[in-house]
Amino acid sequence: MLALRVGMVALLAGTQPVLAQVQVSDTSPIDYVYPDQSVWTTRVNAGGEPENPLLGLAAAIFARVGLAWRAKSYPAARMFEALKEGSGGFSILVEAPVLRQCCLSSQRPVAGTEVRLYRLDGTPPIAGRDDLSGKDVITIRGYSYGQLRNFVDDPAHRIIDNIANSHEAAFLMLRNHRAAYLIDYVGPAVEVLADHPIEGLRFQVLERLGVHLVLSKTYPDAERVMARLEAAAAAILADPKAAGVSLPTVGGEVSR
Repeated sequence: MLALRVGMVALLAGTQPVLAQVQVSDTSPIDYVYPDQSVWTTRVNAGGEPENPLLGLAAAIFARVGLAWRAKSYPAARMFEALKEGSGGFSILVEAPVLRQCCLSSQRPVAGTEVRLYRLDGTPPIAGRDDLSGKDVITIRGYSYGQLRNFVDDPAHRIIDNIANSHEAAFLMLRNHRAAYLIDYVGPAVEVLADHPIEGLRFQVLERLGVHLVLSKTYPDAERVMARLEAAAAAILADPKAAGVSLPTVGGEVSR
């Protein structure tokens, strides 16, 4: 478990006068839950937890509103359940339909990522996800890919889904022609291919996904707290370098 104290968080956030402007100290401490399978990277920290580049942004946001917090990673299904029942109050996620009834989402994304479709030379590109119907694909266990997982799993689309247990295994399957296409997030894919390049590999962007602040509706005064979190995020994102925040990148450029 990764627990972060407010005193440490304040080092990432600005000055005390800024904190006072958006103080919400009347609310309860909040649990930031995030998936133990990253859409950003394959790397893990010294404790074996997935590296989460959004922890720095969360730290700055919570420090700016003066809200005590702690962070912990969960398997995706357990994370979603925690947000639904309120044992996990907050996250920063690709929008997921399963959370629409139980959670508030920020109006604007705070980051973004790409879902890419990889193929080998000789395999034709597709125009969009509808063209995956009837195809053989490789996906990675545990990812919803936004709403794309539901599309792949729908029997009406006749997609044969070869599920890999890791990004490395998925690209090995593609190299060995186990399926025509591989669906993966850009960050982990770029890391794997840097270590294990594949000759004749091609890709296209299948989906661009916004990453939003997510707050459980069970959290006290959730709408007001979300408004404060959004205001803090907007101020930080206006000049992340000044706030000491490094945002995830897509294709070498900061994703906004």
